[in-house]
Amino acid sequence: FMHAVKEGPANQSYGLQVAALAGVPKTVIKRAQQRLLQLESQSANTPAGEAVEQFSLFAPPAEDHPALDALKDINPDELTPREALDALYRLRDLNNE
Repeated sequence: FMHAVKEGPANQSYGLQVAALAGVPKTVIKRAQQRLLQLESQSANTPAGEAVEQFSLFAPPAEDHPALDALKDINPDELTPREALDALYRLRDLNNE
């Protein structure tokens, strides 16, 4: 992505864009964007110095994911090596949607 270096503070963070370029899963980026919007709306109404609830990085996802649903249907003991590899590719593709 294009960038220019200028003196002074930035008016926004580019952490989510950098995370996406680094290959962080789209579901993580989406959740971070949702949380960022929540925090930004709270900060407008929070007096300086007042504590804000800390977000847990290990909280379960708010919604089901197609890859998790597909994973529940797989019985690895019944798969041939080729079927297992195909299933892995399907799960990867579902995760990247």
